[in-house]
Amino acid sequence: MGNTAARAAVEAVWRSESARIVGALARYTGDFPLAEDLAQEAVAEALVSWSVNGVPTEPVAWLLTAGRRRAIDAFRRRAARDAKYAVLAGGLSEEDSSVDALFNPEAVQDDVLALMFISCHPVLSKESRIALTLRVVAGMGTDQIAKAFLVPVPTIQARITRAKKTLAAAHIPFAVPEEHELPERLGSVLQVVYLIFSEGSFASAGDDWMRKDLAGEARRLARILVRLSPEPEAFSLLALMELTAARFPARLDAAGRPVLLEDQDRRRWDQSAIRRGRAALATAVAAGRGLGAYGLQASIAECHAAAASVADTDWARIVILYEALGRLTPSPIVELNRAVAVAMAQGPAAGLDVLDGLADDGGLQGSHVLPAVRGELLTRMGRTAEAREALLLAHGRCSNAAERFVLARKIEELGA
Repeated sequence: MGNTAARAAVEAVWRSESARIVGALARYTGDFPLAEDLAQEAVAEALVSWSVNGVPTEPVAWLLTAGRRRAIDAFRRRAARDAKYAVLAGGLSEEDSSVDALFNPEAVQDDVLALMFISCHPVLSKESRIALTLRVVAGMGTDQIAKAFLVPVPTIQARITRAKKTLAAAHIPFAVPEEHELPERLGSVLQVVYLIFSEGSFASAGDDWMRKDLAGEARRLARILVRLSPEPEAFSLLALMELTAARFPARLDAAGRPVLLEDQDRRRWDQSAIRRGRAALATAVAAGRGLGAYGLQASIAECHAAAASVADTDWARIVILYEALGRLTPSPIVELNRAVAVAMAQGPAAGLDVLDGLADDGGLQGSHVLPAVRGELLTRMGRTAEAREALLLAHGRCSNAAERFVLARKIEELGA
């Protein structure tokens, strides 16, 4: 087998099984940062070995065995052959090819769940949590993560290294949190998955309006999470992602340019994703605990999914849902979206009143979204000169090329 074929095989196995491999090695060593390093060393060894000897029959077992042997070597190199090495080396010989102790089917789910919780631990910064989760749970390379977030590869590498050092220094155990810790810790995991999806569905910078691969990874992580920790808010987040992603096929035209909601061909919406989203939302509602922030957003997305057109949308209900969301998690973005919903339900003047109050708040100072929405509402009111001024301001502030194209087109239409 050639180097190219071997690399493709290693990448395929790592992408699908990285969480299970790192999780098993972390359980084995009791040291998450070491486990991630061991997994990377095993992958490097596989790139060489598989190009010469071919892909083994059980590639995951091969990587686990390589990682285990390197773990033993690492402990052996430590200053004193302490009790930890004695335990590891005493029960396992280096020639033993069995990985039952590592890849225990009964422990796989807990391994992956523990991996998600430790990657999203609150002791880490938001940026580090995102990078580490994409690296060790999603199996993305540092170059892929850097490309997705438009930052240099060394920056992502530094974030991951810093995260592992922080976890080691804080002596964070590799384990599923205790029951009393779950609500707080689950919230951190959900936030990271949500942030990954948000960047994938609405790219903050660069040339592309969406990064479907990134959004797809977030959906995959959410599906893993609801299977391993079936909490209502986890189902709510999955519902929000499915219902939002259902519109992806219609959000770009044949040339790859953005298509706004009112212009989308709803026949292209993914009905399977809509069904999955509604089913996940129904599961969250059935728990009877009341909907949280993700559930309310999923309910808003469901309103769009159920409507045949923008005019047919239940905007009055969306306004109520945004009001509830604003009380639960107050933020300028929630108020901005409420202003849009009010404008659709009660007319642009009513929406502009909400928007003016938000402008006084200053929470979106320097953002392009506030003048963009303002320009849209002023356009609908026939106040063309003011609308053009607002849209020009939004265009100047916007850092995403695809969104700048949309704003430029609106400015041009006003000029015409």
